[in-house]
Amino acid sequence: PKAPLAKSKEERIEFGSRVFKQNCMACHQAQGQGIENAFPPLAKSDYLKNKNKSIEAVIHGLSGKVIVNGKEFNGVMPAWELSDEDVANVLTYIYNSWGNGGSVVTNDEVQRVRKSAPKKVQASEE
Repeated sequence: PKAPLAKSKEERIEFGSRVFKQNCMACHQAQGQGIENAFPPLAKSDYLKNKNKSIEAVIHGLSGKVIVNGKEFNGVMPAWELSDEDVANVLTYIYNSWGNGGSVVTNDEVQRVRKSAPKKVQASEE
């Protein structure tokens, strides 16, 4: 069934919390603290300062070295098969949790990034 559309920031956060529990919590943990040397924290994360990069990471996944809050992580985050609405909701939840800035991510922003960002292509094995 198609998820109901959020009608407010509060609903986005509520719906996003469900998406987070189903998809993100195993690696990023219940309080967004991540797992040392494996999965970066989402709590007070400086990576989230760039909203487009955050949207890209959820849509297209992420691999290779990233620096989050001054620490290096080199893991793989899968690309999630989520609707624009779910991506907007889960990121709004993350932005409004654990000391992050309180931003709202909209479906339009997700659609724009989805259209503009190329799918990540893995470098060939050396």
